[in-house]
Amino acid sequence: MVFCDGACSGNPGKGGWGAIVVTPDGHVRELGHGEPHTTNNAMELSGVLHALAFVGDRPEAVDVYTDSVYVIRGITQWVWGWRNRGWKTAEGGDVANREIWQQLSGAVARRKSIAPVNWHFVRGHAGIPGNERCDEIAVSYTKGRRADLYDGPLLKYGVAIHDIPDDTSLPEMKPKEEKKAAFSYLSVVDGKARRHATWKECEAAVKGRSGAKFKKAASEADERTILASWGLSPKDVS
Repeated sequence: MVFCDGACSGNPGKGGWGAIVVTPDGHVRELGHGEPHTTNNAMELSGVLHALAFVGDRPEAVDVYTDSVYVIRGITQWVWGWRNRGWKTAEGGDVANREIWQQLSGAVARRKSIAPVNWHFVRGHAGIPGNERCDEIAVSYTKGRRADLYDGPLLKYGVAIHDIPDDTSLPEMKPKEEKKAAFSYLSVVDGKARRHATWKECEAAVKGRSGAKFKKAASEADERTILASWGLSPKDVS
C-alpha cells in the first residue's frame, strides 16, 4: 500500500512531496523531500515516483492512493498518446513534466513484469488519514522544514493507514464548459490578502515574492472558500 501527495507554496514555488509505503510484513516507511522551485503537479508525480523506487522489485501488487486526478489520468490514459506523438500534447505543445512522466511510465512498465500497480483516487483534505499525513509531510517541506519521517512497525504507527473509503474510483471527467469571467483574483503576500480586478494585476503582486499564494475566484462563495483554505475571511482582504 502506497499513499502519495505533493504540495507547493506558490505554483511555481517552493515544493515538497510525501509518501507512505506499507509492506505486507507490517512495516511502514515514510518518505519525503523538498524542491526550491517547482510546481504542484511535479511534486504529485515525484511522490509516486520515489515511492515506487522504494518498493523496487518486491513481488506484491502495489496499490497507490493519491488525490491527484492528473497523476492517475496521465499514467493510465494520456501517456500512450504523448509517447506516440513524441511527447507532445494533442494540441501540439510540449508535455509538462516530461522527464518525470518518462521516469514514472518506465517504473510502472518495469513493475508490470513483477506485479500490477493499481491506482486509487482519494479526495484531498477529506480526513483520509494516509492522505492527510502525506499532505502534512509535503507541506512541511514547502516551508523549509525537514519532516520527522516514521520508519518502523505498523503496530506502532500513529496513523490509521487502512482507514480508506469504499469507493476509490476516479471521478468522471466533466464536459468542457465555456469559461466564465472571474469574480475576483486573490493574493496573499507576507500574510496580507488583497483582491484584484484582473489576473495581470494579481500576477504582478505575487511575482517574485516568496511564499505568495494566488487564485481566481469564480463567485463570492468561491472566494470565501478560497480564503478559508488560507485561514482567512473576506474581512481580512483589502
